[in-house]
Amino acid sequence: MCYHTRLAVAATETADAGEPPPLFLSHPAVSEERCMTRLLLVLSTISFLFLGVVSLASAVPPGAPHVYKTVEGRSLQLYVTKPPGWTSADQRPAIVFFHGGGWTGGAPGQFTEHSKYLASRGMVAVQVEYRLLDRKRKDPPIVCCRDAKSAMRWVRGHARELGVDPVRIASAGGSAGGHLASFVAMVDGGDDPLDDLTISPKPNAQVLFNAVFDNGPDGWGQARVGDRYREFSPLHNISRDDPPALVFLGSADKLIPVKTAHQFQAKMQQAGVACEVMIFPGKPHGFFNHGRNENRDYLKTVIAMDRFLAGLGWVTGEPTLAAPE
Repeated sequence: MCYHTRLAVAATETADAGEPPPLFLSHPAVSEERCMTRLLLVLSTISFLFLGVVSLASAVPPGAPHVYKTVEGRSLQLYVTKPPGWTSADQRPAIVFFHGGGWTGGAPGQFTEHSKYLASRGMVAVQVEYRLLDRKRKDPPIVCCRDAKSAMRWVRGHARELGVDPVRIASAGGSAGGHLASFVAMVDGGDDPLDDLTISPKPNAQVLFNAVFDNGPDGWGQARVGDRYREFSPLHNISRDDPPALVFLGSADKLIPVKTAHQFQAKMQQAGVACEVMIFPGKPHGFFNHGRNENRDYLKTVIAMDRFLAGLGWVTGEPTLAAPE
């Protein structure tokens, strides 16, 4: 492999928008001109992936910011989007979104359009900022998990002022954010010791967009969690008290095999927990994001999410978005 291509390949391994397409690596006998051509293709892929993350994260989250935690001299915020006609006396269902980015990138804003839509359906929607890991290190996602649980506790602990029903709070997220959404729902421990541990961080439902919920030996994130995977992996912590889940996954996702989603569903059902899995043929990692594919997949997944929440009795009536033809 030529030197420049090797560097580019290493860079793609840190891209947060999902695994890039397979790279055709240089043979020692390949000319420098061909090597540079491939390098440019690789760099184009990297630019596309990182621009995708930046474009999602750059959207200013709607709603009011609240500091849910101060740690390491830093104030962490979450952003609350309220529905029309909201009052603090309400008892509305809520959903808490965690952005993706491989635990190392991204920012609140990925689920802005989801939040706006669910607010229009009468829910309180929350987007969470959490601490990120250093790309150059191999630390496990301890701080990410702690912050996720702190955010869930803050929402439930402030349910009265948020006009939220404390027993109708869902967690949701995509990719590594989907891991956090599932982690708070299914994994005991991993709490911030400064939290009020009398408040449960466990949601009452979960909506998982290509979530990396398998961190075991054959799953995603092994380089960071190693033999400690049972401390982090939702797939390895399924129990009968877990909340129902809706899972979205593309069949062409290079981070999460379809068989992993089916394994997750089977284990959930064996534990007596409702779990719906929707596989989207030919779709890659992150296919569900607003702004991709003329929003066709965004619309399909949001409508399915609406119907899932309606099945729980959290929203009423038909979805107000039109399904793509």
